[in-house]
Amino acid sequence: MQYSQNSDYFCAMHIWGDSRPYNSYAAYFRRLFGSRVQKVAVNAGFTCPNRDGAISTGGCTFCNNSAFTPSYCQPTKSVSEQIAEGIEFHRRRYRTATRYLAYFQSFSNTYAPLEYLKSLYDEALQNPLVAGIVVGTRPDCVDDEKLDYFASLAKSHYVALEYGIESCNDAVLASVNRGHDFATAQRAVQMTAERGIHCGAHFILGLPGQSDEELIAQTDIINTLPLTTVKFHQLQVFRGTTMAEQYDREPEKFRFWTVEQYIELFSEILSRLRPDIVVERFASEAPPRYHYGRNWGLVRNETLWMMLEKRLLEKSVYQGKNFVPLRH
Repeated sequence: MQYSQNSDYFCAMHIWGDSRPYNSYAAYFRRLFGSRVQKVAVNAGFTCPNRDGAISTGGCTFCNNSAFTPSYCQPTKSVSEQIAEGIEFHRRRYRTATRYLAYFQSFSNTYAPLEYLKSLYDEALQNPLVAGIVVGTRPDCVDDEKLDYFASLAKSHYVALEYGIESCNDAVLASVNRGHDFATAQRAVQMTAERGIHCGAHFILGLPGQSDEELIAQTDIINTLPLTTVKFHQLQVFRGTTMAEQYDREPEKFRFWTVEQYIELFSEILSRLRPDIVVERFASEAPPRYHYGRNWGLVRNETLWMMLEKRLLEKSVYQGKNFVPLRH
């Protein structure tokens, strides 16, 4: 993309090392590894403490994990088998990838005894094409012992923990049956980062009770977290979830943006986001068979990124343009 010379938006190089108007995930890995790196999803058969009765049942009201799980991810297959099939799948789709990260994606991938976790992660790292692991989990499913183990792995491999934080508002978290508060997420992120482990977070934008103004203001709270990466997801209601039942009962509590409205909102969030945080995604896609209620149809992520960049160009906005560090 060619940028105008007349705006401070289009400086030759942003602090993240290129002229793209946001700190992109792909460029982040090119800086680390010198080439494209691709995630390979793994379903290791975990559950969550708000599913199995440890703290609640039913899981998060919005969750249908199948909507985001590739077909080759079957917990009946070994970790090694899933990685091998995933690498073959991505080799056909992304031929420029040379290294892979085993992405333990489904449910809470630290919700088990440490010795069992070690067996899974050590198996993943035995594949010579796997440069590291990315572990998706809940902030209430880590402790010092587990984090010390991940820190030891991080001395020789890329290791990242991704926490489902979803919201910084405790009332919103309670309404979706998360089973933990935001303070729990803050502690987990801090404990992870202070050990030198890459740390990511997921946030859902548009959960019932959230206004645009709150979502924009929430960015200032996100900026206080020592995060490496972040994923934003627009609210999607999926079939078979408690949230789908809630939508049937009380549709007035739900609001859905058009693509254009969402991009406008996210451009404001991005302008306030700390510039060193890597943006892995700003919206989600799922197979149409899972959609319930209003959705964007078959708009692919590549198209959404192009639409976002176009709007940022029109507004002369880039990540962190309006970022204000907190003063102590």
